[in-house]
Amino acid sequence: MAGRFIVLEGTEGVGKSTQARLLADRLRDAGYPVLLTREPGGTPIGEQLRTLLLAPESYAMLPRTEALLYTAARAQHVGEVIRPALAREQIVVCDRYSDSTLAYQGGGRGLPMAELAAVQALATDGLSPDLRILLDAPVAVGLQRRLAAPQDVNRLDRAEIAFHERVRQTYSELVTANPQDWLVIEAQGTAAEVAERVWDAVATWLERGPAPAAGAAS
Repeated sequence: MAGRFIVLEGTEGVGKSTQARLLADRLRDAGYPVLLTREPGGTPIGEQLRTLLLAPESYAMLPRTEALLYTAARAQHVGEVIRPALAREQIVVCDRYSDSTLAYQGGGRGLPMAELAAVQALATDGLSPDLRILLDAPVAVGLQRRLAAPQDVNRLDRAEIAFHERVRQTYSELVTANPQDWLVIEAQGTAAEVAERVWDAVATWLERGPAPAAGAAS
């Protein structure tokens, strides 16, 4: 079996990290070799950048600085972790990837989409996911979940509600532009209920035999 690259996307509090973990567990139980990873992070360098990016103390960070730091972490992640895993014919399940930059720094912060896309192509060497899963829920629902655990609240969680609404709208526009690349999953409900929706969709997708990601271009 060739390597596959599956990415989970969405706004704050929709359960991406939980669902990525549950999906990876389900794939392993089904006999697939799986690597679970996340962005920003996934490498020692990426985790250091994650701390800087999400720290409340980084409130003065400019949008372009933010975009470039996320992208720098992604470049390291692709070269050090994702491409080697795909070469080993693993399924890579990743919590966020380049569409997060388009949604957050493009839609949310208002940076030019074409420029952001060009930088992503450079950072990823053209590596695109085989499948993008958008976990979708109203912004207010996601933020309520996030703010319920104050110790986990980060710099992005504290952005104004209009920022998060723009992010969600941009994800919707990305799906509309390339619907064949996405599965949109209703993220309201218990973690177990959402996990079943995700698994049903991914299992059907795997049965169709998608083309491998390794070396694929955007």
